[in-house]
Amino acid sequence: MIKIGVDEAGKGDYFGYLVVAAVAADNVTEKKLYDMKIRDSKLVSDNEVKRLAMLIKKVCKHEVIKISPEKYNQLHAKFKNMNRILSWAHARAIENLLEKSNADVIVVDKFADESVLKKQLFEKSKKVKLIQSVRAERDVVVAAASILARAEFLRTLRQLSLQVGYKLPKGAAHVDEAVKFILDKYGADVLNGVAKVHFKTTKRMMKK
Repeated sequence: MIKIGVDEAGKGDYFGYLVVAAVAADNVTEKKLYDMKIRDSKLVSDNEVKRLAMLIKKVCKHEVIKISPEKYNQLHAKFKNMNRILSWAHARAIENLLEKSNADVIVVDKFADESVLKKQLFEKSKKVKLIQSVRAERDVVVAAASILARAEFLRTLRQLSLQVGYKLPKGAAHVDEAVKFILDKYGADVLNGVAKVHFKTTKRMMKK
């Protein structure tokens, strides 16, 4: 049986890309993922995520979809809904991977009502059994996708940090100093290129 696992990174991070990854594995490859001790990226250090991502790419067919902050902000202004952006990226990752690999089942870490993703699926995807599950990262193939998505999120966050000359923090809780630095030095246009500006943080910091 060939399984495709799908997961995302960057959804809850104020700074950085939104990344969705899809990984395909048959029974033999799935065993290799277990042997590598692949697990949910939230349980793994950043350095380990990078190391494991390289191993996963060597043994699994995969697809990674990246949405830059600037593009994300354009889409969010249009749709006013993160889940619609996520569902499009999930569907694109699945469809692109199906061009490289057959699949019997697709397992997705559930992020919204099941109909949201189903509406976005393309023709090939609709022919494969789709399972949307809460905490799907317990499945090793979905965990592998979470590792690839997180690794790419971290890589692109480092790139953005170099562009603005400030180490952009992960998450959404301790970002005020970075936002102030960018607004003071560059202004709102540059913030739009590195952050998801619909977060409440933006309005609060702009008032200051």
